[in-house]
Amino acid sequence: MESLKDKIDELVAVMDEFGLDSAKSSGADWSVEFSRDVRTQSVITTETLPQLAKAPPTQASKSAPAGTPINSPTTGIYYSSPNPGAPNFVKIGDVVEAGQVIGLIEAMKVFNEITATISGSVTRIAAENGQLVQPGDPLIYIG
Repeated sequence: MESLKDKIDELVAVMDEFGLDSAKSSGADWSVEFSRDVRTQSVITTETLPQLAKAPPTQASKSAPAGTPINSPTTGIYYSSPNPGAPNFVKIGDVVEAGQVIGLIEAMKVFNEITATISGSVTRIAAENGQLVQPGDPLIYIG
């Protein structure tokens, strides 16, 4: 079983490799978050998670985007195109079919295709290219 120190080292390596300003990772009984901006640094522990769950919703969460979210199935780096310089898999306004590839998530050097679960029009792209995503994070919305 991988130790927490190994997971932290891996998260720091991902931040360095992709030039990320912040990253977070969590497991069943732990959570860690890093930020290069000391003004916004925070540490989330198993003790603070229940408090965060009770915190009031932010303004962003009050106005839900139109459409059905296509969420990340795993932790990894989201990519909006098949390779650098290639066009994005989808853009706002595109009509997609269920099963169509809408992005990639790199997890442990393996690229996983993310497909639309429903057909419709892309109403919002929530994840940015190169962003670290967690399971359940919305990637795009289809309306």
